Amino acid sequence: MEIFLYGVRGSIPAPLSNEEYREKVISILRLVAKSEGKAFSSPEEWFDGLPEPLNYVVGGNTTCVRIIGSSGVELVVDLGTGARVLGEDLVKEKFGQGKGEASVFFTHTHWDHIHGIPFFKPLYIPGNKFTFYSPLEDLPERLKYQQEPRFFPIHFDHFGSERNFHRLQKGEVLEIGGVKVEWLALKHPGGSIAYKFTENGKSFIFATDAEYNGEDFPLIQEQKPFFKGADLLVLDAQYTLDESFQKFDWGHTSYTMAVNCASSWEVKKLALTHHEPAYSDEILAIILDDARTHAENLGAKDLSIVLAREGMKFKLV
Repeated sequence: MEIFLYGVRGSIPAPLSNEEYREKVISILRLVAKSEGKAFSSPEEWFDGLPEPLNYVVGGNTTCVRIIGSSGVELVVDLGTGARVLGEDLVKEKFGQGKGEASVFFTHTHWDHIHGIPFFKPLYIPGNKFTFYSPLEDLPERLKYQQEPRFFPIHFDHFGSERNFHRLQKGEVLEIGGVKVEWLALKHPGGSIAYKFTENGKSFIFATDAEYNGEDFPLIQEQKPFFKGADLLVLDAQYTLDESFQKFDWGHTSYTMAVNCASSWEVKKLALTHHEPAYSDEILAIILDDARTHAENLGAKDLSIVLAREGMKFKLV
């Protein structure tokens, strides 16, 4: 099972600003000046050796994840603005020939998780087949409403592809192309869903737009059977701890509590996601360092923590 991250920002797209780009370039040039003409085998090797976050951008697109099972089955979670980039990749493959088929799971329908739909090219190509999954009874109406003429010139019903809807029932477990799919309701205004994908004994859980705070330790324990031992957990970590106190009931988690959850659930790897749009790459790098230090202080020595970034790929075998 392979997992690809196409969008990791929360709330609204947040492109790299001119000022942030300038600061990155100046920081790199300072390192060049300090190198005093030392030889290196290639520019690529030198660039790869740069300290984080100078050798990457976190990315500004909102939530979209691609999962490919060992059978080649295509699964997608959410169609935020990252879906535009995913669509560009898919049309290079069989989706460009109208021979693609994918299952799309929606965590919920807040804008940052659906506003990439009108720009997702595979939906326009006849022959492609999509099944949309959600516990929401009115998911079709919600998606169509977004593309009414008042908001977008092409209606949802005018896509060329075949689109079907599957309403998830409580406790329902699916198997799609050899991948087992389970779901869990999360604490979030309007509701949100965590999805668990398991294949060959390896599990990936995507749980964005979830709020866990100091009052939720009973809930964290209650949900442990679902999360326990996940090989990879991509979890909402939008806020600092101080911000989470100021934005109580806004539906998001501090990176400190995200680490607490992952530690309690005995997760192997935690990827912090749904990044605050106001945070620069440099701030997010500091957050990652703080999260790792917090894990060490908790005694969670076996917990690996990374910062979710666009273009990131994970392989669970």
